[in-house]
Order: sequence, then C-alpha cells, then structure tokens
Amino acid sequence: MKELLLIIIAYLIGSIPTALIISTKFFGVDIRDYGSGNMGATNTFRVLGSKFGTVVMIFDILKGMLAVGLFYFLPFYIHNEWDRTNLMVGLGLAAVMGHIFPIFAQYKGGKGVATLFGMILAVQPVIALSCVGVFLLVLFLTRYVSLSSIIAGIALPVCVLWIWNDDVVVYRIFAVLVACLIILTHQKNIIKILRGNESRIPILKYRDRKKAANSK
Repeated sequence: MKELLLIIIAYLIGSIPTALIISTKFFGVDIRDYGSGNMGATNTFRVLGSKFGTVVMIFDILKGMLAVGLFYFLPFYIHNEWDRTNLMVGLGLAAVMGHIFPIFAQYKGGKGVATLFGMILAVQPVIALSCVGVFLLVLFLTRYVSLSSIIAGIALPVCVLWIWNDDVVVYRIFAVLVACLIILTHQKNIIKILRGNESRIPILKYRDRKKAANSK
C-alpha cells in the first residue's frame, strides 16, 4: 500500500509541466501550440531558445531523480538491493508516464527523455553518464536533439547488456524497453530526419557560420 502511494506521488512529480509553466509565465503562450506541439525540453529549445530549453531540461531531469529517490521513505528497501531496484524502476517509470501524460496539463506532455535520464542517473549514474556522452557527441555533430535522444536511448541497453553486463534482470528488461519507448515516441522525428525536415536547435551557430564562410 505504501509502495502504491509512492508510485502515485512519483507520477504527480512527473506531471509537473515545467515547459508549460515557463512558457505561460514568461511568454504568455502554451508551448504545445508551437513547434512539434510537445511539452518537453526539445521543443522548448526550438521555440523559446537554448536558455529556457536548458532550464526545462534540468528540471525535467530532476523530476526523474526526485521520483526515484522516494524509495528512501521506506527503510526496508535501503538494504535490499533487488527489491530496491524494482521499486526505483517502478517509481522512475511512474514519473516518466507523468511527464508524457501529465494530469496537470490535460495529459498532453512531452516525450519523457529528460525525465528518463534523471531516472537512470539515480539508478545507475555511470551508465547514465555514458549515455549523456553519446547524446552530446551526436548533438555536437548534428544539432538534432531528437536524433541524439534516439542514439543515446539505443546506447542504454548496449551499456547495460554488453559493456557493463548488469546482472539485474529487471534493469536489463527496463533498458531494452526504454530504447523501444524512445524510438516509438520519436517516430515523427525519424521521418523528418529522413526527409531532411527536422529542426536543429540554436546552438553552435558560430561553428556553422565559420563552416559556411570557409566553404565560400
């Protein structure tokens, strides 16, 4: 019963509409009416710029971390690794579902990548940081947040199953499901990338201008 209560709280934490709060408070608009229509960090980068996109991303990551940390309210799980991992994954997934289907924003949220990262950072920080490295590398090379998220999502099961060979079955299954979820929620982005219509985020402009100048 206590576990169910914590899962509900984790969902409510994930449901906090960070991007919507910032867009309405500072710009007087609903972020979901612009760009891709998603209430997440990627769309905030596109619509409101890198400053506010970064703020949204940080807060969405913290939602995942905070939700996972709720297990500390049940002392039994602190010293029981197997049960703790199961509960942490359950709490994290509840937060992700809250972000994707937020009760505080008519169930129209984002794709949950930043909150997923916060969850993984709380459960397996080394693996999470490895995925961040992949994300930043792809982002630097392409400036596609969506493509960076997809490749980083695929990197998660690769790290869990082969590189670090984590022996916790629940976490192995979770890693594969996360990769599938990220690919599923980015289907439209994949089509846009293949067609060359996907938007790039407004970073590294100096690099792009320098390349353009050198090509003349």
